[in-house]
Amino acid sequence: MSSIVDGHWVGPVVDQHIHLDRSNRYLSAIEEFVRVGGTGIMLVHKPGFSGALPLDKEGYRRAYSETISMADEVREKFAITVGVVIGPHPVAWERQISELGIDQASELHLESVDLALELIEQGKAHCLGEVGRPHYEVSEETWTKANENLLQIMAEAAISKVPIQLHVEDAGSQTYSEISQMAIQAGLPLSQTIRHYAPPNVSSDFTHGLACTVSVGRGSVEGLVSTYANASASWGMETDFLDDPRRPGAVLGPKTIPKRTDELCSALLADNNSNDVENLLFKMHSEWPSKLYGIEF
Repeated sequence: MSSIVDGHWVGPVVDQHIHLDRSNRYLSAIEEFVRVGGTGIMLVHKPGFSGALPLDKEGYRRAYSETISMADEVREKFAITVGVVIGPHPVAWERQISELGIDQASELHLESVDLALELIEQGKAHCLGEVGRPHYEVSEETWTKANENLLQIMAEAAISKVPIQLHVEDAGSQTYSEISQMAIQAGLPLSQTIRHYAPPNVSSDFTHGLACTVSVGRGSVEGLVSTYANASASWGMETDFLDDPRRPGAVLGPKTIPKRTDELCSALLADNNSNDVENLLFKMHSEWPSKLYGIEF
């Protein structure tokens, strides 16, 4: 039962992009999330940037299996909804170029996408990601190849009818415009093309119809309140929690989504009736992610 009680949201609370690492906080991070009201997560494959990246398809199979195994353990221990996002990170691809060369790295990248899509078809995962292109400056050759790879990945996701979570650079509305044009070219529905780590502007003129998961840091509630009425696509919240003690301030902590949801609820109640606010929060944390990923939040 979802409702607003004494100005507070009592209902589903979903972090749509979170990483876990067995060697770091792992289950204690989810315990913290659940303790403050979290009810569901999309667990995203975390590349082993600190160690050796996979150099063959079997390496990716082992890495994906680890993410799937952690999801099973979280479900068993906390009885929350856990969706799984698996796929080859574009930064991993860019780093593999130095060892494999751009053609072989790209071949492996696309093979690992095919493997992820197989596992999704088997019901072991629910979304392809995070895929995309490097968020930093690279050579013209690398940038061109990254976009060629991404277009092919989008086309394969379209054929498989699988949603994708995208890791892309932050160039404001221009990034959304370019990605939406690529999705249309690939035949991938914009509603299944999810920009991860999105800024807190969900208006359609900014997002160009793409779905997104907003990084809800400080000031994000104000951005959402001022733009949500003009949104044309589904959106949600994420932390991009890395579970990496070496980068404690790089992303948001596990308690953030329940906290920001409550802040958003309070801000919306200032100018809207409670039924409208309840409907929006339920769509954001249950209806939209359930439709996106094919599991019940």
